Amino acid sequence: MEPIETVRHYVGRINAGDTAGLASLVTEDHRFVDAEGTAHPRGLTRDGWAGYFELFPDYQIDVEVIFANGDTVAAFGYASGSFQGKGAEKAGGAWRFPAAWKAVVREGKVLEWRVYADVEPMMRSMGMRRFE
Repeated sequence: MEPIETVRHYVGRINAGDTAGLASLVTEDHRFVDAEGTAHPRGLTRDGWAGYFELFPDYQIDVEVIFANGDTVAAFGYASGSFQGKGAEKAGGAWRFPAAWKAVVREGKVLEWRVYADVEPMMRSMGMRRFE
């Protein structure tokens, strides 16, 4: 599978909320780097996504532009969802914001998935502010 195809497939598994599918698409030494710059090891991939989907069951990535340079893929578009966790009835609701993703693909699997976004709208939906 070409790197762009791998990333499109990975995004499809995210949009489907498919934690098993996501786990099958990453390398043994996979790293997930969130929008805050925190790196999470592969061991958190399936559980991490499961927890995220509990909070944001309608989380979606809408890729508008995607291109590759060798095994590195850049995708640009929007992330969206709505907070469904504890206190959701008191918190903000749905959000949608511009985001970018960088993926490094090795042998048809995602070695690194890195998110670039201002997550303040998502934090507000949870009744939180990032810089309090």
